[in-house]
Amino acid sequence: MPAREEPYTIAWDAETDCIVYIDQTLLPDRYEQMRCATVDDLARAIGRLEIRGAPALGIAGAMGVALAAVRSTEKDLGRFLDDIGRAAALLRSTRPTAVNLAWGIDRVKRKVAMAASVAEAKALAVAEAIAVAEEDELTCRRLGAFGEELFPTDCTVLTHCNAGALACRCWGTALGAIRSAVAAGKSVRVIACETRPLNQGSRLTCWELARDGIDVTLIPDSSAAYLMRKGKIDLVVVGADRITKDAVFNKIGTYMHAVAARHHGIPFYVAAPVSTFDLGRTEKDITVEERDRFELAYCGDRQLVPDDVKVLNYAFDATPLDLVDAIVTEIGVLRPPYAESFRLVKEREA
Repeated sequence: MPAREEPYTIAWDAETDCIVYIDQTLLPDRYEQMRCATVDDLARAIGRLEIRGAPALGIAGAMGVALAAVRSTEKDLGRFLDDIGRAAALLRSTRPTAVNLAWGIDRVKRKVAMAASVAEAKALAVAEAIAVAEEDELTCRRLGAFGEELFPTDCTVLTHCNAGALACRCWGTALGAIRSAVAAGKSVRVIACETRPLNQGSRLTCWELARDGIDVTLIPDSSAAYLMRKGKIDLVVVGADRITKDAVFNKIGTYMHAVAARHHGIPFYVAAPVSTFDLGRTEKDITVEERDRFELAYCGDRQLVPDDVKVLNYAFDATPLDLVDAIVTEIGVLRPPYAESFRLVKEREA
């Protein structure tokens, strides 16, 4: 998207001290930028998935703390920090599974805690939030460069959900690797799963790739295994919302693609920044978000499910690491045994 000289997915407006973002619920029908002037506005936007995607949520969390800081009217530093704490708790509660949101919040909170005055705290919060956003772009570019090396010169790649520019500041993780492969001159065709129930593949991934002139074909989620069996897919690349020491959490449906890919001998890759790693926890420690029945029971205004039928609507699933052939990060490509390669991540965090 930056190559087209268009706004970033999410950015800080220094003139008005507010957050500007692309409302992803309106795509592909309408491309529209919105503004968040309060933390409540931001929490609502995150909950409604107007802002979504792990790295973008990290930026939103960071900017949310900055927003709380500049909007606080407290003069006393202690009470000011209490304001920040309440705002951080609200934002953290909006999406429990993706780790980047809490990561971005905590990073700016740590910076604010170093301040000796309210004025200094406000300046530090805004500067750190902007730094988080700028670093995300560099991270995605580096990750993409490592990822493109995994692509054959001529290939068809399956991706699930949206791990593109809309899920980051720009460029993307899984789609960043695809973009980098195309930029390197490789012939890459993309098969995008629609990604039910909110169609983030058809609405967002297809929209991004088509605008970039990258060959993309949409399929129902349920046809991926059949296409693998027919030899129509060469590799799978997905993003991640959290990576624990034993599993990758990503949009619901990812696990079944990993199982099918392993059965058919197709490489299954995950592309995610180091900020997505949560190596102090395991799968059983993570709360998997369950969303409203409305997302499955209705399509627009049309009812699809009888009122007396229960709906189970998990937003994410967990893919065991033994099904993942490689994890592409900004520090390189991590491969099994992950207990060994994760040491690089731990060293980076230290």
